[in-house]
Amino acid sequence: MQQMRRNRRHLKKANKLINLLPNGWTAVCQDESTMIYDSVVRAVWAKKGSTPIVITTGSHNKTFLFGALSLEGKQLFRQYDKMNGEKFIDFLKQMKRKFRQFLLFMDKAPWHKSKKVKDFLEKNENCIKILMFPTASPEFNPVEECWRQGKNNIIGNRVPPSFSDMKNETANYYRTKRFKLNLNKYLCP
Repeated sequence: MQQMRRNRRHLKKANKLINLLPNGWTAVCQDESTMIYDSVVRAVWAKKGSTPIVITTGSHNKTFLFGALSLEGKQLFRQYDKMNGEKFIDFLKQMKRKFRQFLLFMDKAPWHKSKKVKDFLEKNENCIKILMFPTASPEFNPVEECWRQGKNNIIGNRVPPSFSDMKNETANYYRTKRFKLNLNKYLCP
């Protein structure tokens, strides 16, 4: 019940802030994800009485994805070798170049709250405003859908030939795929 009240308050605040955005500003949703070099098994067809064989790598290699979507349909995706405050600041700088002035919706990941990130955001408060998603509420973030689609298309029921191939496929997928998601449906339902 408390979570529902918190979610309603968030939606009300998000709707108000989006409607009051100054001219030249946009709303941007941001998130991160990890892509592990292994197959993601979804539903499979198999002959009755047979056991499906799933090929796995047993690898612990992974790449880290940072993504952002704006109200106008602009998007930005990048791959990193680590997920930490330093990489997040680099992604924030790229977001600043792409979106210029924006209200940033993000979750409460530990690297979002590091001292370096807080300092960067304070220095850039004239062009970046922050609104945190409620705890444990991924349903408000449309970037989560981008991760779901990407993992399904890149490693769903298959394993790329090598980790390098997976990273290249991932970069190509997020560079060329246009996600036509309506942010208003996530932020102001």
